[in-house]
Amino acid sequence: MKKLLPLALACLFAFSAPAQGVYSDEEIDESIEAGLAYLASVQNDNGSYPGKYGETGAISALAGMAFLAKGYTPEGEKYGETIRKDIDYVLSVVNQSDGYFGNRLQGSGMYVHSICTLFLSEVSGMVDPERQAKFDEILPLAVKLLLDAQNIRKNDRDTGGWRYTPRSNDSDMSCSGWCLMALRSASLNGGQVPKESIEKAVEYVRKQRNPGEGSFVYQGGGNGSGRTLTGAGILYLELCGRHNDEMSLKAARYLMRVYKELPSDSNRSYGMYYAAQGLFQLGGENWKVFSDWMYRTWIPRQKPNGSWTEEESTAYSTSLMVLAFTVPYRQLPIYQRDETVDED
Repeated sequence: MKKLLPLALACLFAFSAPAQGVYSDEEIDESIEAGLAYLASVQNDNGSYPGKYGETGAISALAGMAFLAKGYTPEGEKYGETIRKDIDYVLSVVNQSDGYFGNRLQGSGMYVHSICTLFLSEVSGMVDPERQAKFDEILPLAVKLLLDAQNIRKNDRDTGGWRYTPRSNDSDMSCSGWCLMALRSASLNGGQVPKESIEKAVEYVRKQRNPGEGSFVYQGGGNGSGRTLTGAGILYLELCGRHNDEMSLKAARYLMRVYKELPSDSNRSYGMYYAAQGLFQLGGENWKVFSDWMYRTWIPRQKPNGSWTEEESTAYSTSLMVLAFTVPYRQLPIYQRDETVDED
């Protein structure tokens, strides 16, 4: 069963890749801890969160992953109860008959479904036997729903991807990414995910590229959301074994030209999350330059209570910023990278 690395080792990872700039590793760590303290302080008794989408289960899943990303576990003394509440709330929103988590956000429920599936897959093996039994019952159904949704008949541009509902006959890069990560996590955790499903998803991602500038866009044929989704394209290719693919390298060159514009983007929280995850996978000078800028730019934007108020949901913004900041800790199995990255 999967276990998270000890917190002390997590800190070692942080110090092994220091951010060069205004903020020391200790100050970055303090910022992360403040963000987590905020999330714990606003969590409702039932494990949901205040604000937009706080009752869907997706925010509980993102917050739960933020705690895991810093090395905290469901059975640990600090934040263990908070993570268990996150888990229990996510389990409370699922449809037991088909494993669908998206019932509370019908219009775009596949976002909720994929994020909740990803969280439970990542935390599987770290929980008590009673919760694990629930995981073992629900996760296969949740994975099957993702596979069935991917196989809905679509045009060539959209084949292999996902969109807002299980029956959607088109796809978009943003939703598809979360679905792909959920499937990859399930596969790494022993779930029954056909290899061809991952391959189809990768081919879908490759079709969402703007070949001229190298960015990845919301839907093929358009040019929207390049700043926020190019990091996602890099991440998905890297996670699925396409390390240093020419598409990723060109996308990184584009992202390094535009990343400083992310704070003004309407979807800046997940744009930052994707950029950090994608560039960390590639490593090298791009990651060093970007991470230095990230901490220098976003720590001053953190509120005194530890939150980031970048979107309508403060818990959402804070969870994604913590996930971006904790990339070097390498705690979530889904985001492990090739260990030869940055070797001399």
